[in-house]
Amino acid sequence: IFCFCVTPFALFAELSPRSVRFVEESFWSRRTSCSIESAMSEATFLSTLALSAAVQRAPSQLSPVCVIGSCIGSQQRKASILPPKDAAGCAQKKFVGSPKKAVLHGASSHKQNCSWDIRMEAEVPVDYHVISDASRSSAGVAEPKRAEFASRYKTSELRKGADVLVEALEREGVDLVFAYPGGASLEIHQALTRAPRIRNILCRHEQGEIFAAEGYAKCSGRVGVCIATSGPGATNLVTGVADALMDSVPLVCITGQVPSYLIGKDAFQETPIVEITRSITKHNHLVTCVEEIPQVIKNAFHIARSGRPGPVLVDIPKDIQQQMTIPQWPTLPNLEGYTVPPPATRADMEEVALAIRQSKKPILYVGGGALDAADEIRELVARTGIPVAQTLMGLGTFPMTDAKSLHMLGMHGSVYANYAVHHADLLLAFGVRFDDRVTGKLEKFAQHAKIVHIDIDSAEIDKNKFAEVAVVGDVKPAVALLNQILAEDEARGVAHEDKTAWCAEIDESRRKNPYMYSNLSDLPADGGIIPQHALQLLWRMTRGEAVITTGVGQHQMWAAQYYPFDQPRNWVTSGGLGSMGFGLPSALGCAAARPDATVIDIDGDGSFLMNVQELATAWAEKLPVKSVILNNQHLGMVVQWEDRFYSSNRGDTFIGDPTGQGIFPDFVEVAKGFRVPGERVYKWVDLKGAYERMLSTPGPYLLDIIVPHQEHVLPMIPGGGSFDDTITTPMRR
Repeated sequence: IFCFCVTPFALFAELSPRSVRFVEESFWSRRTSCSIESAMSEATFLSTLALSAAVQRAPSQLSPVCVIGSCIGSQQRKASILPPKDAAGCAQKKFVGSPKKAVLHGASSHKQNCSWDIRMEAEVPVDYHVISDASRSSAGVAEPKRAEFASRYKTSELRKGADVLVEALEREGVDLVFAYPGGASLEIHQALTRAPRIRNILCRHEQGEIFAAEGYAKCSGRVGVCIATSGPGATNLVTGVADALMDSVPLVCITGQVPSYLIGKDAFQETPIVEITRSITKHNHLVTCVEEIPQVIKNAFHIARSGRPGPVLVDIPKDIQQQMTIPQWPTLPNLEGYTVPPPATRADMEEVALAIRQSKKPILYVGGGALDAADEIRELVARTGIPVAQTLMGLGTFPMTDAKSLHMLGMHGSVYANYAVHHADLLLAFGVRFDDRVTGKLEKFAQHAKIVHIDIDSAEIDKNKFAEVAVVGDVKPAVALLNQILAEDEARGVAHEDKTAWCAEIDESRRKNPYMYSNLSDLPADGGIIPQHALQLLWRMTRGEAVITTGVGQHQMWAAQYYPFDQPRNWVTSGGLGSMGFGLPSALGCAAARPDATVIDIDGDGSFLMNVQELATAWAEKLPVKSVILNNQHLGMVVQWEDRFYSSNRGDTFIGDPTGQGIFPDFVEVAKGFRVPGERVYKWVDLKGAYERMLSTPGPYLLDIIVPHQEHVLPMIPGGGSFDDTITTPMRR
């Protein structure tokens, strides 16, 4: 093709009359959008695409680009074109025939004559091709089989785009959404009223709804769905979208958008939400004609749940919601170039089995990517006796009350878990990403160990820590195959290194360094409550079977330490992003997903206040969430860092009444305003009775527990530190 047969200089010369400018560059994803505005032929237009890719590389690295019909997101290193509706209807096709005017301005420029959304990514050389309707083929695996869907509409019956959207959700098995209405999403909510299969939980803030959708997804393993209007409604989702990407949560977020003819004109409540979320979604898509809604939604769910799960955002202009159509329902996703890693091979897992056989000091390090492999990991431990340390996101993958459990590792993990990692000769890292809150100083982390890393996302391999054995694939089938190989070893009498001494060494570290907190004899003279005691008592009274959500802060770490989980998906928290305000709304999602479970939000006063309005949702939607607030009138984790590293100098971390007139705010009175019963407790002797009343009261309940702000989360490895820097000593009060 012309553009690859000329020098970069000649290519620039050919295109110099044209306006080529880069309008957005995202450093962390190395993604660039280009804007081209000129009348051009097809050949020149495609040449411009090649130039855009060339600009991102050195000239010597010029390679072809791929022009496809939709943006596949941060995992897809290709260029893409999205054609919207034009005079000929909506079709994904290449330019043909006469010159056309291409007006490109990120994802938010749409003109009625012809406009194209171009996204350029040029990390990996790929083949040059243009995908048309006739040549597009389906990619990925088939979706889960469901019973034949019975539509409310006749096959040839016209219906609105909003009704097509809602039926597309129904066809994906959605029976619950979290949606807040507005002008640009009004048609969708009207369609929901005509869809008896789907329940909408009306949260009182869009951030609340997306956190609720995350809670639903985390505790059930299903795709969470939330819907918001344009402008501020859409931007209120942004924190939750970023949170879901960091924690690999499968979400489909649907936003209303201003009518197509107003996009790019600064219309009322217009925001370019596709551009805003481009770096924090696995994939996003601006719907440009009503006919593409069924395929877009099919693709969105496939992308959200397959491979490494993540959030997908679909933006739908209001006029498209209103257009009439007869939908064509796809049976498979249609995603050229999107692939999911195949299962690990036997050769891969033979190498892992060999490493286990030769190791004297192995340790399992499992994270959120291994939650669905809980049974396989338990079998692996039963076969090998290898101790297990779990990340914050992986708690419950292996029973924390088991003798082989070392509980959590990392900054606030157990001393014995971090000791084991520090002295291990083999680190089996399954479904983890070696984040800084686990590793601390990277060169000191597992410095004596051979590392085996299994993860479904190839981008995580060697990103932070080099792995001598790297396997890209789903942890569940990989560990199942590993167990099969180890079983065959046992049958053949293959010898393994004895690990008895290693396990004894770890047990000795556990004996010397248990989780430490103030003993009952150290309680204040007035019989006040220590937060660690409060959580241990809650665990005993619920038999460790509750679904626990948290906000972010000290209470979150104490819950991870003192409420051990024996099953996966009973622990729901914001890990990677650390979003305060996550606890209460995510508990609503858990209660909706698992109505037979006891759902408790363990929260701090600062974090709880950020989404306190969701008490209204709990009462109105009859969601029996119990809120336990560890109230120290401070931003406790920041106070701890002030105490440890800033000579206890307070920098706006007191959030109580500045005049000192009692507890502020009064959460019990606030709860009553939402018709939620509650009480406050100050003394240890009163706590058990308060828990009993909370657990026995039907519906939502709030328990405000007053605790001292001087209490610190221990142990603690300072940020950027190593195991040798572990702090275990409480500060003098």
